[in-house]
Amino acid sequence: MRKLFVIALALVTSLTAFSQTTKEAKNKEVLSRAGDHLMLQISSDHWMGAPDSVSSHIKGFSRGLNVYFMLNKAFKADPRFSVAFGLGVGSSNIYFKRMYVDIAATRSTLPFDQQDTLSHFKKFKVSNSFLEIPIEFRFTSDPVNPNKAIKVALGAKVGTMLNAHSKGKIFQSNSGSTINNYTSKVTTKSYFNTTRIAATARIGYGNFTLFGAYSFSSIFKDAVAADIRLLQVGITFSGL
Repeated sequence: MRKLFVIALALVTSLTAFSQTTKEAKNKEVLSRAGDHLMLQISSDHWMGAPDSVSSHIKGFSRGLNVYFMLNKAFKADPRFSVAFGLGVGSSNIYFKRMYVDIAATRSTLPFDQQDTLSHFKKFKVSNSFLEIPIEFRFTSDPVNPNKAIKVALGAKVGTMLNAHSKGKIFQSNSGSTINNYTSKVTTKSYFNTTRIAATARIGYGNFTLFGAYSFSSIFKDAVAADIRLLQVGITFSGL
């Protein structure tokens, strides 16, 4: 009986030591793994706080594209948790119907010209892009197999504007007939807030996560337009 007890104790001790060694080996593998990853986001974009006179003329699928190169650093104490930071470009495109946003105007306030009964562009959008620095605090349920893990991330990003422009295509009469098949593009930052700060969140499984980003800074400068904030909701493709 005593021999059986000694053998059982030896087996339990060996299994515990093996389990600990295996866990340490996996943690070491995660910590030594390359931490550079591409993060690609496709979003549905929304102007929060836009007055009815503007929001009623926003149409279709306003969309954005964000591309970041991220460096991920896992915590030694628990590799399921990590912090990541990077650099990239975030862009947004808001589409309008029968409205002309005159970003080249010289008035003190930005004109949003309604063209419900006037000649207009069939397609018109306002776009901007930012050079951004994102940072995230991440959780991965299985850091050894991140492609089969639940992932959650909370973070923020700060950026400086690279470009702001409007673009109109196909000038039409009030009845919808084509007057001139041309493209008009105006590029200027004069009415725009050139700094953006936003909170971010992601949740998903494997290489795909749902994400949201809400800007704490207004899209436009003070007093030139309503206090409109950008909300992006979409899907992220990333290794981590």
